[in-house]
Amino acid sequence: MALIKKPVNGMKDILPEEMELRDYLMNIIKTTYKGFGFSCMETPCVEHIENLLSKQGGDNEKLIFKIMKRGEKLNLETAQSEADLADSGLRYDLTLPLARYYSNNNANLPNPFKALQIGSVWRADRPQKGRFRQFTQCDIDILGEPGNIAEIELILATTKALSLICPGKKFEVRINDRRILKGMADYAGFPEDSTDTVFVILDKMDKIGEEGVKSELLEAGFSQDSIDKYMNCVAGNVSLNEIAPEAAQSISEIKDAVNACRKVDFDLLYDPTLVRGMGYYTGTIFEVSMEGFGGSVAGGGRYDKMIGRFTGQDTPACGFSIGFERIITILMDAGFKVPTSHAKTAYLYEKGMAADKLASIIREANDAREKGDTVLVAKMNKNKKFQKEQLTAEGYTEFREFYNEEMKR
Repeated sequence: MALIKKPVNGMKDILPEEMELRDYLMNIIKTTYKGFGFSCMETPCVEHIENLLSKQGGDNEKLIFKIMKRGEKLNLETAQSEADLADSGLRYDLTLPLARYYSNNNANLPNPFKALQIGSVWRADRPQKGRFRQFTQCDIDILGEPGNIAEIELILATTKALSLICPGKKFEVRINDRRILKGMADYAGFPEDSTDTVFVILDKMDKIGEEGVKSELLEAGFSQDSIDKYMNCVAGNVSLNEIAPEAAQSISEIKDAVNACRKVDFDLLYDPTLVRGMGYYTGTIFEVSMEGFGGSVAGGGRYDKMIGRFTGQDTPACGFSIGFERIITILMDAGFKVPTSHAKTAYLYEKGMAADKLASIIREANDAREKGDTVLVAKMNKNKKFQKEQLTAEGYTEFREFYNEEMKR
């Protein structure tokens, strides 16, 4: 069987230039979040299949990479369904594993717990530019805090991180509340069991516009009267205090606090059409869009019921996730280079260099490294020009050439 050198479809090899950018951005994100009191933690990439299929992940549950049972547990002869073959799967996000982690370890964690988790997730999605089957998520979550301080801190921390990794970019934070969406649906008279369908259609507002949403709602079998009432709510013609007073007050408090405390310039807007697709959201939801980026670059919300599915007791929880891969793709396409205050120098030595002279070169390189410089020691290729071009692309700005008889700068 011939070996295949290309990565699996939807996954990619990461070359040094992109890896340097990824490390640079991750370092900014981690440093920023730690400054807000978030603690790094980690969960396994494999989760129990029962957890992954708990009807909390929306459409992502259709995209799980399932892992077959092993050894004696796997019996192909008696298996009658997929459930008889798989007992675990690769995580599709970081939120569900965090809920399990907290449920298992909360006795040893502070309250509230401010979690920072960066890691790979997997979805068997259709690959396209900027969308992979394996990708990195950067999440911060506050568990155990029922008050608006959780939303306020999450918005302030995320916007600060975004302002540092994408300096000079204008962006806006849109905020809504699932309780407002539910209140609007009830006010309009939509059947209780059809609100998810209504929300899915409403979520298309930015793509198909108001008329498109009205048309799809009508095609879905809803009455014109309910549709008109609902769109009146979306247009702001019905008081939020009448529809969902607690949620309206919550959004007002969050906006006032963030606007009073923020150090970063961005717009904070209430958006009645914001839905977010994950089935586990229970309250506040938010998304960030940025100039020059298609779609959102960050999003999240409150999920107060998820931990209770593990423990039997609901625990307040709220989180924000940065669209790391989308930002990486945009910056790479724009030719972004990682800034550095230290020199990157390549020491190229001639083939056949005497051992004592090579040792002298390495000692000199080590002295420069002690000062914080990046120094590459490498054998000089026959095609020295091409070698230098490659190194220049990696950020090396100075070259020193060492020969057996003399040193040339």
